[in-house]
Amino acid sequence: LKLKKTPPVLVLYDVTSSYFEGECNELSAYGYNRDKKSGKKQIVIGLLTDEEGEPLSVSVFKGNTADPSTLETQIDLLAKRFGITEVVMVGDRGMIKTKGKSLVHALKYKYITAITHAQTCTLMKEKLIQADLFDSTVCEVEQDGKRFILRKDEKTYKKEQYRRDDKIVRLKKLIKERNEFVLNSKSAEPLTGLKNLSKWVKNYKISSFVYLSLKDNIEIVMEIDEAAKKENALLDGCYVIETDVSKEAMDTQHVHDRYRDLQKVEKDFRTLKTGLLEIRPIFLKKGNRTRGHVFIAMLSLKLARELDRRLQSQYQTTNEDPHTITIQDAIAAFSRITVLNYRNKNEMIRMLPKPDKRQGEILKALKLHLTPPQQTK
Repeated sequence: LKLKKTPPVLVLYDVTSSYFEGECNELSAYGYNRDKKSGKKQIVIGLLTDEEGEPLSVSVFKGNTADPSTLETQIDLLAKRFGITEVVMVGDRGMIKTKGKSLVHALKYKYITAITHAQTCTLMKEKLIQADLFDSTVCEVEQDGKRFILRKDEKTYKKEQYRRDDKIVRLKKLIKERNEFVLNSKSAEPLTGLKNLSKWVKNYKISSFVYLSLKDNIEIVMEIDEAAKKENALLDGCYVIETDVSKEAMDTQHVHDRYRDLQKVEKDFRTLKTGLLEIRPIFLKKGNRTRGHVFIAMLSLKLARELDRRLQSQYQTTNEDPHTITIQDAIAAFSRITVLNYRNKNEMIRMLPKPDKRQGEILKALKLHLTPPQQTK
């Protein structure tokens, strides 16, 4: 409020997880592990920010809490603790589902989210949207008070096309290796190879257009249904954003851009977990200490964001200049500043060296000054 004068109208919300070293934390549980640490218990962390990614609050949940289940806490927090009466809640497709939308509507809030691939296919079957509506520029369709914003991302489209073709190339190689093994081994079972490779096809999600069979009960052959493959690729790079915000409040492009702002929360999570602040792994046992640990990490995140803003106001961003001064550079420069202690008879003299040119420039950019240490006897 001090910075913006008014409460945020649009808030971003997302969750992540952080794993433990140990088994005895009060909040830890096995769940969907985003850290790819199989066999590790975890907690779930929910971060609520304004539209610029500035943290408003952080919440800690048991490690087996589903993403949508955390949303009620955030809505209750906005309404009761923060007293905000007008909010547009932005969350991803796994966060704001049917129950979440009901909670949002109960407080007369609004939402912006995305729909799943299956839901998109349903809209196409209902003739509400067509494949040719997806383009690099946003397009909007409206139904029953809901607005659907359609877009096709060319980079994602090319990436998905490449991944599909790469899977086929890899499968051909596996088939060739298996067929050669069967020819050169009397004990090989051709049917076993077929079952294993069919499982591979299913796991890599190309079974809708790739079919495997045995030729002469020996050789595995692959058949590709080009029409089915084209159907499978129909929605490559396409996504649909859903909202109940009125057109008067937000136009189509604005709604799209606000949903994309969730990337700012993801950036905050990277800073918390790997980029600068090492919130993980957690070595605590008690629930209140775990919450305190996460809360201090959030305060550190706010401090890091402020330092970053001050550096960028003086220097360029890394996008403009990859060699610009970052927070990590500032910390490395300040690590060379060491308090010097001298003993003169019964008096201890403590001195702080004068910052060098680089340190002085960074201190000025951060609007900080060094206070000389007091002398002690």
